[in-house]
Amino acid sequence: MKVVIIGASFAGVSAALAIRKKHPAAEIYLIEKQQTIGYLSGGLKLYFDESIKPVEEARFISEKQVADRNIHLLLNAKVISMDSTEHILKYEQRGAELFMSFDKLILATGSNQWSQKIIGSDSDKVLKYKFLPGVLKAIEHLENSERVALIGGGQIGAEAADALLKKGKEVHLFERMDYLLFKYFDKEMIQPVQDEMEAKGVVFHFDEMVKAITDTDQGLMIETKNYECLCDSAVFAMNVRPDLQYLDKHIQTHTDQTIVVNKYLQTSQKDIFAIGDCIQVPYSLSNESFYIPLVNNAVRTGLVVAENLVERITPFVGSIRTIGTKLVDYYVASTGLTEAEGLFHDQPIAVSHVEQKSSFFSGSEKILGKIIFETSSHRILGAQLVSKANILEKINTLALGIQMGQTLEELYQKDYLYHPYFSNVIDITNQLGLEGLWSEADEN
Repeated sequence: MKVVIIGASFAGVSAALAIRKKHPAAEIYLIEKQQTIGYLSGGLKLYFDESIKPVEEARFISEKQVADRNIHLLLNAKVISMDSTEHILKYEQRGAELFMSFDKLILATGSNQWSQKIIGSDSDKVLKYKFLPGVLKAIEHLENSERVALIGGGQIGAEAADALLKKGKEVHLFERMDYLLFKYFDKEMIQPVQDEMEAKGVVFHFDEMVKAITDTDQGLMIETKNYECLCDSAVFAMNVRPDLQYLDKHIQTHTDQTIVVNKYLQTSQKDIFAIGDCIQVPYSLSNESFYIPLVNNAVRTGLVVAENLVERITPFVGSIRTIGTKLVDYYVASTGLTEAEGLFHDQPIAVSHVEQKSSFFSGSEKILGKIIFETSSHRILGAQLVSKANILEKINTLALGIQMGQTLEELYQKDYLYHPYFSNVIDITNQLGLEGLWSEADEN
């Protein structure tokens, strides 16, 4: 069996490694348009935080590690067209046009940073972070910049703001919504983080959609409907979009240009699969699917597709959008539905807040927690944690509870580690379940 994978980022590499384990005799080809593989998209923050140096160290795998697993790696190779009925790919490499046949094809070309709505966003002076060449260029520009504009207030933009603060830069962050990280947090939960970032120097421009970025002799002019800001450089930190110009007409797509797949990640052509940022993923809390380009989704789809290459065995369970990071002095983590999104949930929801110390003796930091649940069934729908103590791993417990359909009653009774030095008498995750039940009892 000859398996060809287009794209060697998280999804493609995960698929290649898993296929090698499940199908030891398979002939595996991994085609990548970049000159290297394995770059971690968060490497820019790690570099500016001085956690790594040089930035090239931000890699999760090397070319040698792939080759050692008998996977053929084609670098600087860009797929330009395909014939899905004849099982043929056409690609360019070193100026030559080449062809490759396949038995099974996996589309894992990831995504690009671009915007049709912002005039000038395709300029070379608007820095991109996704691939290593762009990051190397960004480091050079940002080191020599005093005032930096960040376009987008999601996780990438927030992390970039934090990193640039530490480098002493004047940071202007533009976001069309009215607060930071709106996809993952409700406003009152992220407010302490936002306040501290502002106190340390970030200038937030909320409710402002960037219309144009113009290169002038003095720098880059960032234009919104109500404001103009001259900066030395700009970082494009908005949503990514799928990179799928090579598809033929037989591969069905959604209106947002993502590839239509079934629950086994199979496209409209039975021997062709799509994973990672190429597809919408099922949202585990509804019957809908959404474009959720997160690394954990890419890796998990890569693992699942390996199970389904020959026969359909394992459906992809979907995503509940679990994230975590550190911004200024705060660790922040979120999973599942936010309260704001609960307005669109098909059942009435309720929420509860918890505040407690991080541990009984060794930690005096507060943990702020929030849980979102169905009023009638008490099924957990979402959770958010914010603290100056490292609570990132706790969000995984809450994510698993949501995935398994746990209720408040089951959550507060879950087993947990207790040690007087390292933990509290009752874990914050258990306490969230209890507080939810108590709030319901008070209402009744």
